[in-house]
Amino acid sequence: MLYMKAKMRIQFHFFPSLIFTLSFLLGRCRPDPDPIQDYCIADNTNKFFINGVPCINPKEASSSHFFTSALSKPGNTSTNKNGFSTTPTNVVNLPGLNTLGLVLVRVDIEGNGIVPPHSHPRASEVVTCLKGLLLVGFVDTSNRSFTQNLGPGESFVFPKGLIHFLFNRDSKLPALALSGLNSQNPGVQIASVATFASKPPIPDPILQRAFQISSKEVDMIRRNLGG
Repeated sequence: MLYMKAKMRIQFHFFPSLIFTLSFLLGRCRPDPDPIQDYCIADNTNKFFINGVPCINPKEASSSHFFTSALSKPGNTSTNKNGFSTTPTNVVNLPGLNTLGLVLVRVDIEGNGIVPPHSHPRASEVVTCLKGLLLVGFVDTSNRSFTQNLGPGESFVFPKGLIHFLFNRDSKLPALALSGLNSQNPGVQIASVATFASKPPIPDPILQRAFQISSKEVDMIRRNLGG
């Protein structure tokens, strides 16, 4: 009996410490670390690999490092069957964003075009419709879907890592959106391509059972997705 009371007393005192430790660790988790200087202009001439891009000498910084016109030009939506194009800012066309933990993406979608279900493992995303009529949405981890129609000037947020999509509801006119993500390198994984066009491929029996489809259907989907 004394042993049980002592054990419970130890567990009781240990629990607050565990909660404090977990809270501290979770509070330290961020998409990208904060910079420790005013800016870090990307030095794209370096040949060695690090987690990010090295900085140039701050004395060599100029206004041009913080400027880009990359998002001013429409993307080519005919390069894929889904009828969309994404143009991101990055450390090549906008070196000044290096280490700042953000990226902007221009999204062009032709009539009835779709940005297929995908996720960004390292970032949340806010999408703003600039032109056209969009249907956007995401699915949470309990398989509950959240969708919204967007018109020009309206925005919607996709939580980090969750599968989401954008669809141009107009069958004729193109749509334009601007997305902001809170990571310098958010990553992107299109669900269908990752599943059916991976290299090397996921074994057929796994896909057949997971999607309740036949081997012929697996082959057909793979061909359609370029797998």
